Amino acid sequence: MPALFLSIFRFVRLLLSGHQALAIENAALRLRLAAFQRKRKRPVLTTFDRVFWITLRRLWSAWRRPLLYVQADTVARWQRERFRRFWARLSKRHGRRGGRPATAVGIRRLIERMVVANPLWRVPRIHGELQMLGIAISERTVSRTLRGIPRPPTQTWKTFLHNHIGQLVSIDFFSVPTITMKVLFVFIVLEHRRRQVLHFNVTDHPTAAWTSQQIVEAFADRNAPRYLIRDRDGAYGHDVGQRISSMGIEEVLTAPRSPWQNPYVERLIGSIRRECLNHFVILNARHLRRALALYFGYYHGSRTHLGLAKQCPLPRQVSSSGRIIAIPQLGGLHHRYERVAA
Repeated sequence: MPALFLSIFRFVRLLLSGHQALAIENAALRLRLAAFQRKRKRPVLTTFDRVFWITLRRLWSAWRRPLLYVQADTVARWQRERFRRFWARLSKRHGRRGGRPATAVGIRRLIERMVVANPLWRVPRIHGELQMLGIAISERTVSRTLRGIPRPPTQTWKTFLHNHIGQLVSIDFFSVPTITMKVLFVFIVLEHRRRQVLHFNVTDHPTAAWTSQQIVEAFADRNAPRYLIRDRDGAYGHDVGQRISSMGIEEVLTAPRSPWQNPYVERLIGSIRRECLNHFVILNARHLRRALALYFGYYHGSRTHLGLAKQCPLPRQVSSSGRIIAIPQLGGLHHRYERVAA
């Protein structure tokens, strides 16, 4: 009963507020819902229902709209769904799964590894490699698998560095503050093959002319490399590019704000800071040159390097007999261990 009074109240309120069409439609929908909620096999209309619909037909021209339970498009969709389910049941005879068998997860992962490791390979090459491994798979399946795998447009920086490591050098600047709050700039030239520092120098105002002269001094007594990697620092300028080209060296510029594209020299700078400069208070440019010279002596002849199979840039001989002694380097900051005759 409270629900009935509430419905009547809402009906009267809508009528008085000027929403007559909305009030009549709500009343018709509520009456239809009440007829279907009666616990019988089919809806049964009472005398009140018949009087209501007869009166509604005379007062409301759109009285048929609440009687439509489904639209024509809904019926058509039901038929399409029924047809799909019918043929799906026919495809599952004898308990078999419909469609082609899915590609094994292990094969998909192998294809993904091949694509990442070999960016120049396309579908026929990958399919042929799979056949050489005894994997029975169609070329069409390989093509569908490659659609969801992002492919690098060209060779990666890692591949480029590995293929040209014997012909590559890197250059870079890094800054060092002094005790008087002055900032000094260190320029280094690093050879990739043995991670050897070919040249370094210090200045308080790097210019293009000064940098060009440092590059000339770095290769004054050795053959110039084929490639030189550098960033887009404004200190290089147009003069540096001309000087590098005149020496028969091809510049390889890294992308803006991408130090990871010049990893060897960036790692070296980090090692210089962690293993040397973070433990010194630099007084002036002369003091900085002396500290770096001591460190590079230790770096080249004593410090083992992970990228060189635990050897040094200037290889050390392995000794297996004799008494072990410690040789202090960089004022005792690091030590070198050698065997001497007892």
